Amino acid sequence: MKTPILIIGAVVVIAAIGAAIYYNSATTKPTPKSNSNTTSSAPSPKPPQMTIPPDAPAGAQPPEQMGSPNATVTLEEFADLQCPSCAAAHPKINEIKSIYGSRIHFIFRNFPLQIPAHDKGYEAAMAASAAGMQGKFWDMQNMLFTNQKVWEHDPTYKDIWKGYAQKIGLDVAKWETDRIGMQARNRVEADMARGKAIGINSTPTLFINGTAVSFADMQVDTLKTIIDAELQKGTGQNASANPPANPAAKSDNTSK
Repeated sequence: MKTPILIIGAVVVIAAIGAAIYYNSATTKPTPKSNSNTTSSAPSPKPPQMTIPPDAPAGAQPPEQMGSPNATVTLEEFADLQCPSCAAAHPKINEIKSIYGSRIHFIFRNFPLQIPAHDKGYEAAMAASAAGMQGKFWDMQNMLFTNQKVWEHDPTYKDIWKGYAQKIGLDVAKWETDRIGMQARNRVEADMARGKAIGINSTPTLFINGTAVSFADMQVDTLKTIIDAELQKGTGQNASANPPANPAAKSDNTSK
């Protein structure tokens, strides 16, 4: 009698073990395979550089420009005369203009930012444009950038600007009329319309042959590298083989 009981017990145990194994195998989920083509740590793609679309508004015509309009390399700067970063870039841009002279075409666009910190930027742009009507745009632009810290927070800034006008030899009475007139306003508005259509939202923004240069690259050596490469494209020759350039000639645009 003991033998059948043992056999039955053994069968029951074996059945229980088999049922447990089956249950575990049925409820355990397989480990998903990793996808070698997907990674969460992949760097984001670098955003494309801003470029000037061919249908962008022309801006003030003729523009405030230096160098040769026929040059194969064009630099176009959008800046706010009350912008500290623009003032910091100003001597570097001047050095570039001096180095390349007529080998480049340099265009300056007034782009005063509409923010409280730049509450005098628009008026400064009109003051410089009014000086341009007497052939002195670059002189006034230089005075405003170089002395920005003097006038930007001074409530008597208009008197300070009047002193600049006298210093650079303007007909001050005419300049004072022009700096609040429609001619200067229209030039500033035209430059701003061009900048907005391009998508500019900070200053300074510099384009070389229609492609924006990052602010970090607005250093003399970096700009020279970019310009030399563009000159080589335009001439098919080594830009460093060109003779030294004459200082950039002024070409203020006096509206008639």
